Amino acid sequence: DVHCRRLGEGLVQAGGSLRLSCATSGLTFNRYTMGWFRQAPGTEREFVAAIRWTSSTHYVDSVKGRFTISRDNAKNTVYLQMNNLKPEDTAVYYCAGDREVILSSIRLPYEYDYWGQGTQVTVSS
Repeated sequence: DVHCRRLGEGLVQAGGSLRLSCATSGLTFNRYTMGWFRQAPGTEREFVAAIRWTSSTHYVDSVKGRFTISRDNAKNTVYLQMNNLKPEDTAVYYCAGDREVILSSIRLPYEYDYWGQGTQVTVSS
């Protein structure tokens, strides 16, 4: 199972911060690549960030310098710290995990087998 949780209010003003967490169970978490994706109404699911089991991190250009993905293997949890939020960050955010996703495919949602239920993040201008 993969469970996504939002820490903080889901509605924030531009420039604010939120932290998302994603707790997993039943996975060999420390061997999994974990990703965050988002989907706004009428758009396709978009890659946001990923962290490999090696702890290397990858980001979409639009969030670099603002978002930080991290993992706590002892807690089987991955986090997404979002700072300086912008209205264009408004979306439903999903965490995802997969043991076998390769680096060249890390941004592709269909490469991930396990998904959390999603949490709404709304950023007002």
